[in-house]
Formats: sequence, C-alpha cells, structure tokens
Amino acid sequence: MTGKKQLMTLSDKGIQFPPPAEKRLTEFKSELDPITFEVLRNAFVNIVDQMAEQLLRTCYSFVIYCRDFSSGLSDPEGNLVMQGTGDIAAHVGTLHYTCKAVIEEFGDDINPGDVFIINDPFRGGSHFNDTRILRPMFYKGELIGWSQANGHWADMGGATPGSFNITALDHMGEGLRITPVRIWSKGVWLEDVAKMIAANTRNPGDVIGDMQAQAEATAVAEREILRLCEKYGVETIKIAFREVQDWVEVLMRNRLAELPDGTWYAEDYIDQDPKLEEGLIPIKIKFTIEGNHAHYDLSGSHPQISTFLNAAYGGSFAGIVAGTKYQFPDLPLNSGLYRAVTVNVGEPGTVVNAEWPSPCAGFCSGPFEKLMNSVFGLWADIMPERTMGCAFNLEYLLVGGRDTRIQGRPYFMWYDWMAGGWGGRNGRDGFNATAPVFGAQYGVQPLEGQERLAPVLTKCHDFVQDSAGPGEARGGLGAEKGGSVFEGERIVVSYCCDRERSVTWGMWGGLPSIPHGVWLNKGTEKERYLGSIFSNLPIELDDVFTRPSAGGGGVGDPLMRDPKLVCEDVADEYVSVERARIDYGVVIRVIDPDLAEYEVDETATAVERARIAGARLGWLDADPEAIAAGYRAKELNVMDCVRQYGVILDWGNGELLANTTRQFREMMKRRVAPYWGKSLAVLSLEAKERVKLAA
Repeated sequence: MTGKKQLMTLSDKGIQFPPPAEKRLTEFKSELDPITFEVLRNAFVNIVDQMAEQLLRTCYSFVIYCRDFSSGLSDPEGNLVMQGTGDIAAHVGTLHYTCKAVIEEFGDDINPGDVFIINDPFRGGSHFNDTRILRPMFYKGELIGWSQANGHWADMGGATPGSFNITALDHMGEGLRITPVRIWSKGVWLEDVAKMIAANTRNPGDVIGDMQAQAEATAVAEREILRLCEKYGVETIKIAFREVQDWVEVLMRNRLAELPDGTWYAEDYIDQDPKLEEGLIPIKIKFTIEGNHAHYDLSGSHPQISTFLNAAYGGSFAGIVAGTKYQFPDLPLNSGLYRAVTVNVGEPGTVVNAEWPSPCAGFCSGPFEKLMNSVFGLWADIMPERTMGCAFNLEYLLVGGRDTRIQGRPYFMWYDWMAGGWGGRNGRDGFNATAPVFGAQYGVQPLEGQERLAPVLTKCHDFVQDSAGPGEARGGLGAEKGGSVFEGERIVVSYCCDRERSVTWGMWGGLPSIPHGVWLNKGTEKERYLGSIFSNLPIELDDVFTRPSAGGGGVGDPLMRDPKLVCEDVADEYVSVERARIDYGVVIRVIDPDLAEYEVDETATAVERARIAGARLGWLDADPEAIAAGYRAKELNVMDCVRQYGVILDWGNGELLANTTRQFREMMKRRVAPYWGKSLAVLSLEAKERVKLAA
C-alpha cells in the first residue's frame, strides 16, 4: 500500500476549487472492449444492489428496514466507484469521505479480513446515527477496493432517545462518536469493541444485529468482486474501477460544456439560532459554470449555530451533489462526477462546515435540504424545463421511554418520519405525500409494524387539505399524522425539523406551503403548540401529538392556473372552496358535495382574479403588527399570514417575529412577486432567452 504520509492528503474536507483546464478529462478512451466495459459497469451497480438486498433482509432495526441505508464500492484510494439504484443521496455523497478517513487512519495496517466502523461527521460522515461498516477487498494479497454499508441506527446514546438533542451545546450531548475503529481483525470478530459500542446505545441488541448485517452486506460485495476477478482477471477489474469514474467525468463535462458560462446566486434559510435574536439563518451559494466544469461556493454562509441544525463538510457536500444529480437523472453517480462538480464549503466554523465539537445531528433537516432545494432553484435559470419548487422539509418525530408491556421494561423508540409534498414543476403538479428529497426511496413506515414494536397508537394519517403551495403548477400535498402512547413510563418526545418560519417556498411566482410544527392535544383545553425543534419533552399517556408535513411550493402565478384544474382539486378535496378563491382567485359553485359536483363561476372568477392581481403587491407591505393582531383575533389563519402577507409569527401565541418577517418578505419579493402576471410558457421562453444571451 501507499505510505501513510501520502494517504493523509486524500481527503479535501470539502474545501475544493476548480481544477485547471489541462487536468479536466474531456475524452473517454477505454482499455477494455465496449462489451466488457458495459458488462462490468452494470455488474458493479448490481453488486451494490445485492448489498442492499442483503442488508434489507437481515437488519434488526425497523429504521433500516424502511430503507434508511446506502451502500457503495470504492477503489483502493477510497474514491466512489459505484452506488446502487436505491441509495439515499445524503449518504452516497459522504461514502468516499468516510472511506478515505479509514485509509488515512490506518495507512499500511489494513489486512485481509479486517472490517472497520465509523460514524464521525467530522471525518466526512453525515451525523452520528449514520454508521458505516467498511471492508477492504483483497485479491491474492493485493488491496483492490472497498465495500461499504451505511445504516441509520435508531439510537446512538446521548441525552435524548433517538439522539436528536436540541439542547446539546456540543456533540457530546448527541451520542457516541465513532472515529475509525477496527471491528473485525484479520477475520476475528472483536466482540469487546462491538459490545462497548452497543452498550452506549438504548437498543444494544439491534445495534449488534445491524452491525453484523452491514458487515455481511460488505462480504457479499467482496465475494462478487472476487468472482469477477477470477472470471475477467484482476487487472481488468482494476481498470474497470478506474474507467467507470473516468466515463462519468467525461459524460458530466460534456453536459456542462453544452450550457452557458455564468455565475448564479441562491439563498435559503434555517429558521433560527435559539441563542440569538429571532431571525432566519442564511445559507448562501455562489454557483459558476466555466466551460466544462461546475463549482459551488458556500463560503458566504452564516456562522455555525448553537443547536443541532449544523452540518459538517460531508453533509453539505452531499447536499450539493444530490441536488445536482437530480438535474441529470440518467447519469450514474461516482467520484467521476465529483471531479466535474466541485464544492467549496468554506473555512470551518460555519453552519455548512461546522467544526468540532459542534452539534450536528440535525444536519438533514438543517443545511442539507436547504442546499438541495437551493440547487433546484439555481438550475431553473439554466435548464428551465427542470424547474421545481421547494419540497417539504425532512422531519423526525421520536417518542421514547420504557416499554412496560415487556418483561425487563426495555427502552422503546418510536422513530417516525413523514411523507410530504414535493414542489410543483414546469407544467406539472408536485408529487403528493412522497418521501423527502433527502431520501426519495424512503419507505413510509407501516403503522402496523410501528405499533407492534412500540406502544404508540397512530390515530390519524391523511392528506392535509390546502397544504399544496398554490401555483400555475401547484405543489404536492403534505400529510398529517397523530398518535399517543397507550402504555409505558418515563415517556419523552423530541422533534427534528425546520421550515416552521422559513416556510416551504415556491418558484417563478408560486406561493409557499404551510409551516411545519407539532401540536399537543390540538382542539382541546390542553392544546399546546410545541414548534419544530424540541427534545426530551415529557408527555402523559392521554396526550395526543399531531403534526402536518408541508406540501411543496407552487411554480408559476396561481392566478394563471386553469380554473378547471382548480375545480378538479376541489372535487378531490386537495383544495377547499375557500382557498380556491383566496389563493387562486377561482370562485367555485357547490352543486352536490356528496357527489363531488362543483363548477366554476367564470364571471365571478374573472372579477376576483382582477381584484387579487391589483392588490397583492400591496399585501406584502401591509403592517405586520396588524396582520399578527388579525391572527390572534382568529380573523386570519396561518395560510393568510404566510401566502398573502408574508408575515411569520410564533404560531402558538401569535407574536410577530419582526426580523424573520422582514427576511421572509424580502425573499418573496425576490423569488415570487417579479414573476406574477406571466404564464409558465412565457416564463420558460424568457429563461431560455436568458440562457441563449449568456451563451
């Protein structure tokens, strides 16, 4: 193997810069014949998919069973060779970093039969729950590559069941940090190390089971790669590992070369830093295409914050890569793409490059999805046909305590994520109640399985009417889920989310969705609003918790939506009669609601749309204190405040958040208002003309 000093230079820790033109691969020339190359390229994808099947069928954790995992193959230097067809974007963008961290740590002391474990976000991982098992693959004593299986463990210890702790001032309050550690040594299971790791979690049995299941998944990859070495020769496999990366680099560079050079800017927000005065936390991107290379610069983002919504460099890099990959769905993802698309996360100490020992368990709800959605917005100006509004924010609700149904009263964890709405698209509505963009292959957890494994009863699970962001192409609908604990003791609930204040936004004149947030005992005398981030909140057996997921943001002016489509949405109960008038200016006559018979009052609709068009710019300058007073008096609701007036409140007590409102209104005046009065067809033509002029 290469010496350790040289290996120490492998990881760039997210601080990248565009390579000079002479170092950019622009022509793919294979040493292999085309058939062998294609067979091996597809074999590598198939091997990673086999790893996924192995893990899916042998895991202990219900979270992993619901597909919160990823796998990958890397070359001897840790560069990603191939992912599978169903891996989570946030994981894949960090797998090469954690592989390089193991190589850097152990240098020449890597042997056949060794297996390593790591979950360290400060060494390229995502957050502590995402625990990676890595196996070096040797053929006749030569290291030829690595296989890696990553799974989200439901608990990594710390002060909060599930390890999402809003009160953590540093990562020590979040859970166990595993730096690169050997877990099998030359084929020998280091049981003492494994038990030490498991003992620091609330479900040690599941941890040991998942650890072994992930290790077996990596063994499947090793077995298949060695089989290919025997069939084609090890040199052929080594060449194929290198060339599939070169091939993706050339494909990506060719696509970029067809696009105009230029620089574009985007900004999105995290809701707050609890230790600072209220106000949104900006994440800023400067994006440049120069010839056949794309570069993202995040260095202008806000300093790291005092709660768990920071991201270390690996998580931020993954957000950019995942957002970019969505624009080129036909291209495979490996380190070849990372050569053509570079990311500078900026110097350590920001919300997108938090330095040790900052808390970062909630990176997925914080910077990651803001970066992905910002990338969607950036590419809308370059490839308008792929325009998509903001998607709902990934969220986790965790209920934990002691399960008194079972002898010994073990810990239980009800670890739940919601489906929600994706943004409207250019000419198409967004997807309803879909897995988050963070992991589009997430499974919606079956309620029956949850209730078998934890004493939590689900009491409602349904679409949220009017949650879709209005637009000529509306967003998809969010969902609402509620439940209560029917048996147990020492029960606490935690919530990891965002966009309670930086509400899911629209594009090209489309309007926002609804805020995220949890309610306790909603509609009763014990009603209490809990917000979008909290941890270790004690609850009683008769308490009912509910929360909606947002819908997706709309795309295009909602006054341009075909009234017949609005009427269909009303018949489908996606949109209420009232919001059809308020958000779309469409006046609906109710014929027979039981038979879903409605019709458009065309004359009244024309009048209403003209009224809204003449007044709505002024609404964004209305006195925010007056709007807050109207909300407290129940004259206005949440959607009125957000969509019509751009006013953000504490949704529990109606207190005006003045700084946040100012920032949110500025965003709407930049992202929404300038596009009103134009159809999507016109906006698309204008965007294409701008692209031509730039070229």
